[in-house]
Amino acid sequence: MLYHAPSEVDFQLDDCARVPVPTRVVLTTPTYFDVAYVINPHMAHHVGTVDHDTARRQWEALREAYASRGVYPEILEGVEGLPDMVFCANQTLPFYRPTTASRGVVLSRMHAPERQAEVPHFARFFEQLGYEVHRLPESLDTDFEGMGDAIWHPEHHLLWGGYGFRTEREAYAAISEMLDVPVLTLRLDDPDFYHLDTCFSVLDARSVLIYPDVFDAKGRALIDRFFDTVIEAPDDEARRLFACNAHCPDGEHVLIQEGCTVTNERLRSAGFTPVELDTSEFLKSGGSVFCMKLMIW
Repeated sequence: MLYHAPSEVDFQLDDCARVPVPTRVVLTTPTYFDVAYVINPHMAHHVGTVDHDTARRQWEALREAYASRGVYPEILEGVEGLPDMVFCANQTLPFYRPTTASRGVVLSRMHAPERQAEVPHFARFFEQLGYEVHRLPESLDTDFEGMGDAIWHPEHHLLWGGYGFRTEREAYAAISEMLDVPVLTLRLDDPDFYHLDTCFSVLDARSVLIYPDVFDAKGRALIDRFFDTVIEAPDDEARRLFACNAHCPDGEHVLIQEGCTVTNERLRSAGFTPVELDTSEFLKSGGSVFCMKLMIW
């Protein structure tokens, strides 16, 4: 059930099973956050420049932004020697099975060796929460970076799958079979947008915020087919401020890096309410709001 172009799609959105909106958010403390190496273009020239006190204040503001909107934070403590563990969208793909109402996660296979040791900490965390914990088949030699690249369509058992830099397309065949879910794949070809969540932010079941220049004609046509409202972020705000790494937890409020003036105007025109946050210390490592959280059921 992999789809790469609209001509291959043989279903409508309403054909997909409905799933509840997740109401809890996982956050990883930034105690050991730093830019200690370079594994994406945004990290260049920022090694050793993180202001740790400022980063902690920014993370606390993010936690409060979720809590104040009724999204309960589950906190996982960061681990010394794993400075990117704070970007907790990447190590797993949480799922909800509509047929059994069961919850679980698929563990990632991180592309960069520097991040591979993060995954076992998340496996233990979710085991303690009572989640099913699944791994990709040992026979499958492929990378997969969780919700950095695999993003659920709101309220539906339908997955969007980015590939090209951190995740390989072959991973989605295994995930589709494992979770019995259709996957709409989107190829990424700009290294500044190395994860799908850097250029594609679902807002509600019918609306999405994207940076359009990342997608080829087939990918853009898939997006247009499944969303009635497609909001486009301008190049500077998408590339420099990670405008599309925003997150809308409730179908109304969009948590977004401050300073995205044009994007915010377009969000308001579409009926959304931007909530500006300062994630500037985390931008040094190539991540913002969406990267720093993981929604779960």
